[in-house]
Amino acid sequence: MTAPAGPVAVYVSVGSNVDRERHVRAAVRGLRRRFGPCRVSAVYETEAVGFAGDPFYNLAVGFRTAEPPEAVAACLRELEAAAGRRRDGPRFGPRTLDLDLLLYGAEVRAGPGLRLPRPEILEQAFVLGPLAELDPELVHPTAGRTLGELWAAMRPRVPALRPVRLEGL
Repeated sequence: MTAPAGPVAVYVSVGSNVDRERHVRAAVRGLRRRFGPCRVSAVYETEAVGFAGDPFYNLAVGFRTAEPPEAVAACLRELEAAAGRRRDGPRFGPRTLDLDLLLYGAEVRAGPGLRLPRPEILEQAFVLGPLAELDPELVHPTAGRTLGELWAAMRPRVPALRPVRLEGL
């Protein structure tokens, strides 16, 4: 794919359950350094999903870029690697840093290594809640409903997201 004609809205999910505060702060700094101004949701503590482990810090970050989605995804992998993320363990396990490209404008694709929009938006409260906080009026590219509507429908069925105070994000 070629680069878009102009900047598009991009949303990234950030999660960590190993030295959480340090890795979340480093991820936000790295995203700002690469992409410029970012909007950052509140940080939420959530239980590990898919394995028994320490709770995660989760949040969403939004920014605009003209870089193609492959370049954004590569940057996310670089930030994860810089935080010591290892990919040779089980799929569900502790994470120094987990960065997922959730939305890239209204793009829809399901190719190897890059699925947009990310399916977890509609499946996981720790992804949808912070994302809906950032842009509740944004229409999900395949669900055809706003993030706020999707969150209102999911919220009664899921455990509460526990807000955490991290100053200066």
